[in-house]
Amino acid sequence: MSTPGLPVSELMSRLQSGQLTSVELTQACLEQITRHDSRVGAFLSIEPEKSLEQARQIDQKRSRGEPLGLLAGIPVAIKDVICQKGTVTTCASRMLEKFVAPYDAHVIECLRRADAVLLGKTNMDEFAMGSSTENSAYKVSRNPWDLERTPGGSSGGSAAAVAAQMAPLSLGSDTGGSIRQPAGLCSVVGLKPTYGRVSRYGLIAYASSLDQIGPFSHDVTGAALLLEAIAGHDSRDSTSVPQAVPAYSQTIDQPLQGLRIGFAREHFAPGLDTEVEQSVREALRVYQKLGATIHEISLPHQKYAVAVYYIVAPSEASSNLARYDGVHYGHRASQFSSMIEMYSASRGEGFGSEVKRRIMLGTYALSAGYYDAYYLKALKVRRLIRNDFDNAFREVDLIATPVNPTPAFKLGELVNDPLAMYLSDIYTISANLAGIPGISVQAGFSSGGLPLGLQLLGAPFAEERLLRAARMFERETEWHRRRAPLAG
Repeated sequence: MSTPGLPVSELMSRLQSGQLTSVELTQACLEQITRHDSRVGAFLSIEPEKSLEQARQIDQKRSRGEPLGLLAGIPVAIKDVICQKGTVTTCASRMLEKFVAPYDAHVIECLRRADAVLLGKTNMDEFAMGSSTENSAYKVSRNPWDLERTPGGSSGGSAAAVAAQMAPLSLGSDTGGSIRQPAGLCSVVGLKPTYGRVSRYGLIAYASSLDQIGPFSHDVTGAALLLEAIAGHDSRDSTSVPQAVPAYSQTIDQPLQGLRIGFAREHFAPGLDTEVEQSVREALRVYQKLGATIHEISLPHQKYAVAVYYIVAPSEASSNLARYDGVHYGHRASQFSSMIEMYSASRGEGFGSEVKRRIMLGTYALSAGYYDAYYLKALKVRRLIRNDFDNAFREVDLIATPVNPTPAFKLGELVNDPLAMYLSDIYTISANLAGIPGISVQAGFSSGGLPLGLQLLGAPFAEERLLRAARMFERETEWHRRRAPLAG
């Protein structure tokens, strides 16, 4: 196991004791990137000199005995949808190929205050639209457990960076499963916080009522530390909730007594891979041994989640991406004969096919004569989906589900079948529609050696309970200790 593959708690212990310096840890990450990223494709850009200088400054603060932040000296990789001042932020799109962010996102400010080292920007599906990281305008990311397979998306680069031991922590964004889905496919921990828990200021928008930033880590403790560092109210985001942030890292190892876990019959329907189902049911047996009670519940409107999502999210994307016209923002075509042609050519050249597809879907759903039939109806069903969760959490504390319907699929396998690709998020989308938190933890491996994930969903702002429950499972299993064979 390489140094960046160690749990964050172990790395912090070594940094505090002087066994390891932040410069040494950052250099180890950079060496791992140099050694493996030509095959994995996790990063779009790194700035080694800047990262090492940050690490040197933190080491100097430590040597002087100055107060240090929560993540002092730990490198963190950043999904390239999050603005970092002075750094190119592309959203993996030609549209923003030359965009240098003029300010830091709120979460970047938080990481700087926490004395983390900003390691580099990770690959993603263009504008976070995709489930396989094949929609990037620059490269395809690959799953470190099998380089012929997808790492998931849209935060595939962030998940792959942790799984390949290139970074001990990373940040992603989750609009319909874009943290949890790749975490499940890459055998890392990924957490989507409650909508409003983490500020979206500086997150380039896909679907504003669904987007949320969250952590990736090798284990639950690392995810808890990173969430603790970035969560909290920010007045610059009107959807940020002014609610106190618990000390997640301090309570993570406290077991939950009388835990009630629900499983929805709708989540165990045809289309679910047999090995995936078996891993989830085995996880429920582990919880039973720990004293939890298991309850069958119903989420009757779950079956509409994919249809609702692919009306709401594209509609919001159509609105958000209208700003990229070659005049105000983004790529401008070099050849055109009129203003209309300039707009058309700029957007045609700047956006990839999946982004264009979703813009057209959203524009259609919002158009005169169709708004009531599609968008307004989708919002009503979205409310019913949230009601289902509200009702369920009166009976249970958490809901256990699969993360993905199958293990990681082969690259290119679904790229020409958008509907099949969209269905790969069938178990994650509803949490975004309802605004509730969810976490993906490792729950086993398929007969072919591919990771299998377990998703736990909680009530709004129940991240502390979610993390403690996930940690209970992690302590009883060994799955999180395994590392992808690629990383040496």
